[in-house]
Amino acid sequence: MCAPDHYDVDYVINPWMEGNIHKSSRDRAVEQWQGLHQLIKQHAIVDLVQPEKGVPDMVFTANAGLVLGDTAVLSRFYHKERQGEEPYFKAWFENNGFTVHELPPELPFEGAGDALFDREGRWLWAGYGFRSELDSHPYLAKWLDVEVLSLRLMDDRFYHLDTCFCPLKDGYLLYYPPAFDAYSNRLIEMRVPAEKRIAIAEPDAVNFACNAVNVDHIVIMNKASKELKQRLADAGFQVLETPLTEFLKAGGAAKCLTLRVTEPVRVELHASATIESRIVQLEGHLLDSGVINRALDVIVEAGGSFQVLNFNLGTQRQSTSSAEVKVTAPSHDVMETIMSQLIDLGALPRPQEVCDAELEPVTQDGVAPDDFYVTTIYPTEVRVNCQWVKVDRQRMDGAIAVSPDGKSAQCKLLRDLTISDRVVVGVEGIRTIRKPSTRDQRNTQEFSFMGAGVSSERRVELVVEQIAWELRQIRDQGGRVVVTAGPVVIHTGGGEHLAKLIREGYVQALLGGNAIAVHDMEQSLLGTSLGVDMKRGVSVRGGHRHHLKVINTVRRYGSIAKTVEAGVLKGGILYECVRNHVPFSLAGSIRDDGPLPDTKMDLIEAQQDYARLIEGADMILMLSSMLHSIGVGNMTPSGVKMVCVDINPAVVTKLSDRGSIESVGVVTDVGLFLSLLVQQLEKLTNPYQVPQTV
Repeated sequence: MCAPDHYDVDYVINPWMEGNIHKSSRDRAVEQWQGLHQLIKQHAIVDLVQPEKGVPDMVFTANAGLVLGDTAVLSRFYHKERQGEEPYFKAWFENNGFTVHELPPELPFEGAGDALFDREGRWLWAGYGFRSELDSHPYLAKWLDVEVLSLRLMDDRFYHLDTCFCPLKDGYLLYYPPAFDAYSNRLIEMRVPAEKRIAIAEPDAVNFACNAVNVDHIVIMNKASKELKQRLADAGFQVLETPLTEFLKAGGAAKCLTLRVTEPVRVELHASATIESRIVQLEGHLLDSGVINRALDVIVEAGGSFQVLNFNLGTQRQSTSSAEVKVTAPSHDVMETIMSQLIDLGALPRPQEVCDAELEPVTQDGVAPDDFYVTTIYPTEVRVNCQWVKVDRQRMDGAIAVSPDGKSAQCKLLRDLTISDRVVVGVEGIRTIRKPSTRDQRNTQEFSFMGAGVSSERRVELVVEQIAWELRQIRDQGGRVVVTAGPVVIHTGGGEHLAKLIREGYVQALLGGNAIAVHDMEQSLLGTSLGVDMKRGVSVRGGHRHHLKVINTVRRYGSIAKTVEAGVLKGGILYECVRNHVPFSLAGSIRDDGPLPDTKMDLIEAQQDYARLIEGADMILMLSSMLHSIGVGNMTPSGVKMVCVDINPAVVTKLSDRGSIESVGVVTDVGLFLSLLVQQLEKLTNPYQVPQTV
């Protein structure tokens, strides 16, 4: 321990210090520290460290380092405000006969504040996330010859492991689960039996109940609720409370004020660490596109840590940048999760570390091996026999099946896998292809397709103008536009506009459900949609039966096409599809009336038909059909421009979030959108009239 001769709150380096600068009472702090000192002396031998001026937090000796046997690992403080303590603690360790190990200068590790031995000496719990880096944990395993279990801290109030985690005698654990991420909580539950885990509530946590000193069956802490004291008593522990409120103002309590130097040594147990590190490379317009930020966020959010080894910034407008990043994860599973997301961002291993993809055979039709790689919308290549092979039929949420000769690969849905297939597992030997666009191209995309953003109502006219240009260009170049539409198109008066787009050659395929076709034909045959007169906006007597009459009529003729040929259906969206030889596919659902003879009620068949029609598409217009639009989005590769129009922002966001920069969302009435689109196309088709002046 170290007396609080110079203790004060002189700066803010954690949430507890905010608002407490120079608000701590020196006299009260001394009194509280002495109370703790005397209490501990009744149960253990206490050595003192000489306090020094200019380092007020030296009183928190838990952060001096970590001790096991005659070995000490010196702390590397994260904040410069505490780095002045390091030489004093180093001198104390050396003067007391410890062999001192020092981490690299730029690798933070804050001693027993972030590293706590199991009280039986079986392993070392090591925290990271705020003050200590995950990369320090392999050093601890090596120097102390101990198994290290890494725990990620998530709540900045509990910035050190010892603020929310306290191993107790006989294998018990006192801890606050919300302070940790899901992986860490699973690890804790795997190592500590349920009957040994004492999870505390937030009121006890903020009183630093976990920041306790455990000597045999005595637990010394600042404060504990009656409930917690009873739970500890039931486990065979006696709680001794001593007020430490002055030290809470700096974010510490009983455990922070002490460093145990007689940790249990288990000579039969040796070093083990599940920590895994890899080095990846990123290349492109890393800053402008935000790729480097997204990559680093992915690493941290998934529970890893990173070190940027090299970063070469492009020196000119069109120059690309490159980065080399070391990724560290607490386990292989976490590393696989991180790497799969980094691959989606275009990350690659260093050339000398590239290896072939791991392939496993399918042993049951329709079932992939465990840990199969899940595909994305981005063009993908796999390394087989030291050669990169392009993956065909790229789509989301599939598996990669490699041919027996290793010369071809394709995305396959799980249901399409057969025993003869070999599937890519893990993340080795996989890369996604991200074309580095020029700055000018990016600016254009951000204006016309707004970088996958969701446009508000006031931007509709601008977005429509850009989409019209794209449609005109695609049509004139012989490209393909696929429309996915829901019945709202009809209800909002957009049917005539969509029909005109089909008639004038802007649409090459139509996808939808039973409802869009039924209501389109109801409007054409009976002038209503769901029984509502589309011109007057009022319900028609008996109108609720109109859609069934339409279905019955089409069923009588056998198909929509035959209904058109018979001269019964004379207008509308489906009429224009038949007359202009535009293929359409209607996917059924459990709520469909009839259904129409053309509606595919076999879901698998419908999906296959959808996939066939969107193949080779240059643009997909998604018009107020959430489920059909999401389904189409999932089977569409990157590079296809997607426009999602819906009055519900959640639908638009869902489609925009798929990650393609070629996607744009428009939150507006679909009928209004189609009307504006047709108007804009007419302006592009016809010459502009110059006003005459008199």
